[in-house]
Amino acid sequence: MDMTETTGATTVRATETGAAARRGEGGPGGRGRTTIADDVVAKIAGMAAREVPGIHALGGGLARTMGAMRERVPGRRAGVTTGVKVEVGERQSAVDLDVVVEYGVAIPDLAAEVRENVIAAVERMTGLEVVEVNIAVDDVHLPEEEEEGEETVEGRVR
Repeated sequence: MDMTETTGATTVRATETGAAARRGEGGPGGRGRTTIADDVVAKIAGMAAREVPGIHALGGGLARTMGAMRERVPGRRAGVTTGVKVEVGERQSAVDLDVVVEYGVAIPDLAAEVRENVIAAVERMTGLEVVEVNIAVDDVHLPEEEEEGEETVEGRVR
């Protein structure tokens, strides 16, 4: 038995626990419900995507700008869910990622690796089947971009 409750911007889905839920059976593990919020799936997917070498950042231009502003506020840091959108159903989920890749990386290979890592992490940690992981490459990070930014900061400090 599944139940959905919406509180503010967060949707929480209640499902049966463990393998019984995946099979649609009650069983001894069914002595209660486990709820998984959309934000939980988004955080897992965001962390899994960032683990893959060749991913520079997640999020489009505006999302990254807002995240950088959040980092400058004392006690705050950029959200793990920046650049991640999820849809979570009763037993399935879908993930959309906006990524910035490092220059020189083979994008199709990187996308396949990110897809595999996200699917494995979400399915292992939540028990939800991941039906798709859509990846939009929004930018390529060039090595010179980082060096130019560092020189500007050093020039102002001297």
